[in-house]
Amino acid sequence: MLDYMYLGLYKLFAFFVWILPESWFRGFIRFLAKFAYYASSKRRKIMHDNLDLAFQYSMSENQKKEIGIFAYMNLLDTTFGLMKRDNMSIDEVMKNVSFEGEETVKQYQNEGKPFLFVSGHYGNWELIAPAIAAKFDITFVVVGRKLDSDVMDRVLKESRETFNVELVYKNGATKGCIKAINKGKTVGILIDQSIRKNQSVDVTFFGKQATHTPLASILSRKFEMDMIPIYISTDDYKAYKVKIYAPIKTIKTDNAEEDLALLTQQQADAMEKVIKEDPRQWFWMHKRWKGFNHEV
Repeated sequence: MLDYMYLGLYKLFAFFVWILPESWFRGFIRFLAKFAYYASSKRRKIMHDNLDLAFQYSMSENQKKEIGIFAYMNLLDTTFGLMKRDNMSIDEVMKNVSFEGEETVKQYQNEGKPFLFVSGHYGNWELIAPAIAAKFDITFVVVGRKLDSDVMDRVLKESRETFNVELVYKNGATKGCIKAINKGKTVGILIDQSIRKNQSVDVTFFGKQATHTPLASILSRKFEMDMIPIYISTDDYKAYKVKIYAPIKTIKTDNAEEDLALLTQQQADAMEKVIKEDPRQWFWMHKRWKGFNHEV
């Protein structure tokens, strides 16, 4: 019964978001973002602590507040964007998306070289998969968590799996990704969440120790594929820019453990560089340094 209540609320919000004029929609998410920022003291503290740790206490309270509100706006824009795209064509989705660095991907495609994408919870991260799939005419396989509600999981899975995007669940992600690659599909992995110590590789991130998923590194080494970092950002929630960065070259020596450590650290370094370009875009609510830094 609870599942269908969630579904009803989802449909109600989807209808509301769909009929709102664009200018009203932006005002609406800003209002909700400010409300969430002030209402959740716990999340606000996590964001401020993360910013203090990452930028060594160099930010003012006003700077941290602006970034915190922007992080909530990105979350809302990402969530409501899934709802809006249910009733959109791929041309409508793509008309406000621009690309920088697309020649990197096209070169790999022209040379017939396999590759995988790495990204993070940055900007409207759910938009990047359909945008990349459409731009480069690929089947884009992404990794996501299964929701506790079966009904809502089915709805969101269907919403995500539009425009040539496929979803594999985190449980069994390695097997699912290997299967996808063997079928000639392109895998994309969000790499920026803290995970269990026994499942992770330790990295240095903003000068502090953190856990990091090794999945992209494992796939890169196994299939001898380079990793291409991709991130999406917006300033106005109307126009979005996908930036494609220099590839992280694969490594395969006789020392698998060292290879994975090096590949994973390079991903963390690339992500850190992207975040420093525009800290407003990242999802600072994560307990990214959990387990190592007690101040967070």
